[in-house]
Amino acid sequence: MSSFPDRLKELRKQKNLSQKALGEIIGLSKRGIQNYESGINNPTSEVLSKLADYFDVSVDYLLGRIDS
Repeated sequence: MSSFPDRLKELRKQKNLSQKALGEIIGLSKRGIQNYESGINNPTSEVLSKLADYFDVSVDYLLGRIDS
């Protein structure tokens, strides 16, 4: 199963978004997205919720708990 950093990067690339563009959409910096994608930081529940809503996936999917 994929991890959160992998899923986030995959979803972002599917939408052809830069890290900066995704950050602007959900209210984070480019560095914030970089840190999530590299596994340096873990998102808060608020950020997870925003990401799940934007990408139209569940939080469980983002966290790698389920595959669809």
